[in-house]
Amino acid sequence: MGEAVEIFHSNGFSDIRDDHHLKLDENQNKCCWYEEEIDEDLKWSFALNSILHRGTSEYQDIALLDTKHFGKVLVIDGKMQSAEMDEFIYHECLIHPALLIHPSPRTVFIMGGGEGSAAREALKHKTIEKVVMCDIDQEVVDFCRRYLTANQEAFCDKKLHLVINDAKLELEGRDEKFDFIVGDLADPVEGGPCYQLYTKSFYERVLKPKLNHNGIFVTQAGPAGVFTHKEVFSSIYNTLKQVFKCESSHSIHKLLCACIHSSCAIFCRYMGMGYAYTNLYMFIYIRMCVCIQASDQPLTLDVKQIDSRIEERITGELLYLNGASLLSSTTMNKSVYASLLNETHVYTEEDARFIHGHGVAYRG
Repeated sequence: MGEAVEIFHSNGFSDIRDDHHLKLDENQNKCCWYEEEIDEDLKWSFALNSILHRGTSEYQDIALLDTKHFGKVLVIDGKMQSAEMDEFIYHECLIHPALLIHPSPRTVFIMGGGEGSAAREALKHKTIEKVVMCDIDQEVVDFCRRYLTANQEAFCDKKLHLVINDAKLELEGRDEKFDFIVGDLADPVEGGPCYQLYTKSFYERVLKPKLNHNGIFVTQAGPAGVFTHKEVFSSIYNTLKQVFKCESSHSIHKLLCACIHSSCAIFCRYMGMGYAYTNLYMFIYIRMCVCIQASDQPLTLDVKQIDSRIEERITGELLYLNGASLLSSTTMNKSVYASLLNETHVYTEEDARFIHGHGVAYRG
């Protein structure tokens, strides 16, 4: 017989099963694994040291896991959001390109971002005077603040204004405008709290009016792999085109896996982010990352100019992004590019698209 193995499923339940292929330390009675369902016939799993937090708030299922290979991992509604070992790649790509391109960014509004990593990166910019982080879920913010030590300094920064509220309601109620608005959101799943923040009406009536002249909008935009980009990403891209004036795209690739060996097969999961200027330009990153960016103003910075701005504007050293890697992202694969050109769906509350999975409201 194999050893007893506990499987912590992404829907919040766990069970015990026998596995003949796992070897455990002598002092262990069982090995605990996190298992996430990517699709109906596809799952992936990670060995755990412990489950730091697990529960259901008013808005979403939440888990904070200590994994053996990726450190602490945040899971919301069954979807891995970020991992301690490599989250800096996602968050550097989410935050810095827009702030480097902007002539003089001073104010930032973060939709979501409860773990604090997006705020941490924004606060590295010397010109930033105010960062408003608006997350709907107090429970997520509280346990991230407690367990994610890398972001404790950011949470204590006097420039950070933490608000617990629905981002749509918060933006509607504010008179001020921002140089940079970023959607560091969970994936749009049916019954989740975020999908309305991907709709045309939100972009057009709420968000765009809250951007200053030369303001930039960036949003996480769901899976963007060769076989997954049509789930929500292409629709969000096309929706931004309806609100802003012109578009262009580029992509950066990042493996989820921490290390690669020629002898092992690597499964890469892709997620997207979208960038949008007040007047429209497009960026794409692949996570994992894809980003969409919108503006009338062309991207005119070269490698040396970007590197110069990083040195002049940012406190400390970036671990992933530089001028060469940013500009090399301008090449996008053929299949995704063709899909973006041909997409006609517009993301609305009445006709929303979702990735695989369900949120608390759906199950309720």
